[in-house]
Amino acid sequence: MEATLKLNLTQNAVKVLQKRYLKKDENGNIVETPEQLFKRVAKFIASVERLYGKDNLEVMQTESEFLDLITSLRFLPNSPTLMNAGRKLGQLSACFVIQVDDSMESIFDGVKYAAIIHKSGGGTGFSFSRLRPKGDVVGSTKGVSSGPVSFMTVFDTATEAVKQGGTRRGANMGILRVDHPDILEFITCKDNNNKLNNFNISVGITESFMKAVLEDKEYELINPRTKKVVISLKATEVFETIVNQAWKNGEPGIVFLDRINAYNPLPSIGEIESTNPCGEQPLLPFESCNLGSINLAKMVKYFDNKPVDIDWELLRDTVHKSVHFLDNVIDANKYPLKMIEDMTKANRKIGLGVMGWADMLIQLGIPYNSQDALKLAEDIMKFIHDEAINTSQRLALSRGVFPNHQHSIYKDKIQLRNATLTTIAPTGTLSIIAGCSSGIEPLFAVAFVRNVMEGTKLIEVNPYFEKELKRLGMWSRELLEKFSEKGSIQHFEELPAEMRRIFATSHDISPADHIRMQAAFQKYTDNAVSKTVNFKNIATKKDVKEVYLLAYKLSCKGVTVYRDGSREEQVISNVKKKEEKAQSDITFQKIIPKKRPSVIKGTTTLMKTGCGNLYVTINEDTEGKPFEVFTNIGKAGGCASSQAEAIGRLISLSLRSNVEPEELIKQLMGISCHQPTWHESGRILSCSDAIAKALEKYQPLSTKAPFDNGKHKSTYDKTLPLGACPECGSSIQHEEGCAKCYTCGFTKC
Repeated sequence: MEATLKLNLTQNAVKVLQKRYLKKDENGNIVETPEQLFKRVAKFIASVERLYGKDNLEVMQTESEFLDLITSLRFLPNSPTLMNAGRKLGQLSACFVIQVDDSMESIFDGVKYAAIIHKSGGGTGFSFSRLRPKGDVVGSTKGVSSGPVSFMTVFDTATEAVKQGGTRRGANMGILRVDHPDILEFITCKDNNNKLNNFNISVGITESFMKAVLEDKEYELINPRTKKVVISLKATEVFETIVNQAWKNGEPGIVFLDRINAYNPLPSIGEIESTNPCGEQPLLPFESCNLGSINLAKMVKYFDNKPVDIDWELLRDTVHKSVHFLDNVIDANKYPLKMIEDMTKANRKIGLGVMGWADMLIQLGIPYNSQDALKLAEDIMKFIHDEAINTSQRLALSRGVFPNHQHSIYKDKIQLRNATLTTIAPTGTLSIIAGCSSGIEPLFAVAFVRNVMEGTKLIEVNPYFEKELKRLGMWSRELLEKFSEKGSIQHFEELPAEMRRIFATSHDISPADHIRMQAAFQKYTDNAVSKTVNFKNIATKKDVKEVYLLAYKLSCKGVTVYRDGSREEQVISNVKKKEEKAQSDITFQKIIPKKRPSVIKGTTTLMKTGCGNLYVTINEDTEGKPFEVFTNIGKAGGCASSQAEAIGRLISLSLRSNVEPEELIKQLMGISCHQPTWHESGRILSCSDAIAKALEKYQPLSTKAPFDNGKHKSTYDKTLPLGACPECGSSIQHEEGCAKCYTCGFTKC
């Protein structure tokens, strides 16, 4: 076990490991290598064998198998396991669902539980369907309820507070049943992109609602407190509202609750009301689930250096060891709450999924949007599911069935160790570590520009695409630059037609084909499938509606859609309207900046930036208002220093021209560069951002009070628009029900 490991990690994988996974000391210095991380995880998870009577030799053998499994990148567990196995925190699960009942005690217990889980690195899902509707009577006070949406803002604020404390980002799923009286308010609650930024939201769709949609009939809204019908609505109109909002900004998604509960293995234990943040893991209240993904890119058999088939034996071996690994995680886990530990160990749910699917298809020369690909998807997932069942049966013989087995749908059919076995989860940073495509998504681009240190930009090329270009004798830097600008190669007719078919990217594939692929994997997946249906910006609301109906027809358990640029466009269109109105009311005149007096007073603030210490001097006028700004950026010199000076001069000119400081702060706040850092518990995204924050917190010498008297609300460390990564400023991609950055590994979920 002490032999030097040979890890085949990409440069970007190493960077992501260093930033997010490797141990750091109290000063933030990395004190662990990737090799040591993998050894730590394998050793800790294998130590569970002792609970089942294994001796030291057998434990070491299991450790060796687990180490080979993860260092070969054939399989990786979910991020909390990689981060925390064998460390003090010890929380290894990614997914949790918390029950929220119709009482103030339960609501705020839920807030507390969520904060504890987020602090430990997990994400939480909630159904707010049990809460009485807005305006309903509150018995204890004879007042009226504010409704589920208002309480969601409490959960969102608590999540923001935990996130700003510097821990791993918390993420939530909020679900409301389509027959709740507040459903229309819920559907539109994220119409403003500045609200509920720590939530993904989904409407819980029932079979009766879908039947009413298809038959163009009304359906009933039911008060969950009284169980009485409040009103009836036209189902098609509610459905159109869901579609309109999803077209507008990607939310809400939809979750087919009745279909999920039709496959609930433990109906007598409880009803499934919610999922985890990305929608792929339906869970009972206070359950958690441990996930992991097999890298299908590694499961291709080669002969004479050419891919010829799937290596079914290697895949079988990988499934067996992965299920064994995930079952051990359940026992090795340090749970954030006792009730979660009890429920998780009673049901022992695991979720084995896949990544690298697009890479496998490319190696085998199969277009993503083809019948052959759909057939192979079913075959692959059926094989994984069958072998997972075989492994769970063997574990049940040696370790016992899961404790709630007698209450399960399996009790008279099959002896299993785990209530569920398969899930297609987002692979996010895991796929970057593994150097493969994400989950079951197609490629998002054959080539793209990656921002690296000192503003340098590198072209990242899919390795299979680059290999094919070289085989054809077509590789050139100029051509790669063209591909990186477009992402897609469909309009490059100099490339062979078959090559263009095989290297189709997410926007080259029709939304219907996205759904068909999701359905193919869902057929043999116990839980659900995390996937984003990508639409081009020109897609219509009718296109979104047709995809939702197709997902229902093909037995998917939920749908997440994203129309390219829709969230950014929302912001731009609003600004444009305001600007157009303002232009009509303005009489243009020449502005002459105020002259600078010979004597002026001010203060200097130290701000830490990725370029070094930035000293921001703010001088004030006779009225105690900011009048000019000077900057000095320590020893950085060069371009950083000159740019900071230029920003200071332009700010000074603006202030002396009576531009309100708040407007300058709005313009500069949130601008990001390649080297963000932390300062006074807030994230500094760039020198521009630092100057804005120094100006924001400036207190005039004459009053010792904030210059804006509290009118300007702080935007410290707020979420950026979804077009840009809040950590490195690169473009965000929408995949697997989540937003993520391929440059630095940031994920929203």
